[in-house]
Amino acid sequence: MTPRLPGLRDQEGTAQMSAKNVKTKPAGILTKLVVLVLLVATATALLNLQSQILAARDDKAALEAERDMQRQINADLKDAVENSGDPDRQADLARSKLGLVAPGDQVIYFTE
Repeated sequence: MTPRLPGLRDQEGTAQMSAKNVKTKPAGILTKLVVLVLLVATATALLNLQSQILAARDDKAALEAERDMQRQINADLKDAVENSGDPDRQADLARSKLGLVAPGDQVIYFTE
């Protein structure tokens, strides 16, 4: 009869190692150090990405505010172009921008 080795099966002529008998070697100090370095590098990269995301959000908010302001300016200019032939609007512009008065208007000067 042949000697039996632990972890081997010889039923029906096949030899296999059982999962219970497989032993792993404990991780060495170098392996632990490499894993630690990789964890620190990953954490640093994540923190860097988080700060970039926050900066991008701030930039987005500033650009959206600028866009909204420009849209209002464009709407005002469009209104001015569409109503440029209106006599009342022309009179208002002449009074406010040029300081002109219409015949019959009274001019009041305020002093401090």
